[in-house]
Amino acid sequence: MTVRIDRVVTRGGDAGETSLGNGARVRKDGMRIEALGAVDEANAALGLLRHAARDDEATASLLRTVQNDLFDLGADLAVPEGGAKPRIRIAKTHILALEEAIAARNANLPPLKSFILPGGNEIAASAHLARAIVRRAERRVVSLAAAEPLNPSLIPYLNRLSDLLFVLARAANAEGEGETLWKPAAPA
Repeated sequence: MTVRIDRVVTRGGDAGETSLGNGARVRKDGMRIEALGAVDEANAALGLLRHAARDDEATASLLRTVQNDLFDLGADLAVPEGGAKPRIRIAKTHILALEEAIAARNANLPPLKSFILPGGNEIAASAHLARAIVRRAERRVVSLAAAEPLNPSLIPYLNRLSDLLFVLARAANAEGEGETLWKPAAPA
């Protein structure tokens, strides 16, 4: 599939509407567009994380793949179910690939004994931020799925992606300054 963009300024959205992949016009604050926007935010956060991890080719390569997957996920969201057009889809194989990456990176990490505070070195902090944004995207897709039929692999994909980002943050902190554990406040 080739995408060609000749013009950036179209003025088509000036009245608060945008077009879906099937040509339907919808409000920009609709549930589907909210879900698409949250996935776009997550992808941008992954771009920052990929930049922070640029010296780790394995992680940077994994993140490039995930960013491409998120474009596919967005393409799936951009066309409501039931259309006649075949489209790129996130499938169980994408979820399994994330699970394998999680298992490989988690294998050498110590077990958690407490919740950890987001932060640490640049890579870890970027991964934690991306994880939180992916969780928002997941919530928006869950809301949309409650209202309209969606590819059933979208929610599990986003869920696993947030898990992967958590593990990447832990791994980055294991190589750096370490994790900061949550210390619950004593009861008053």
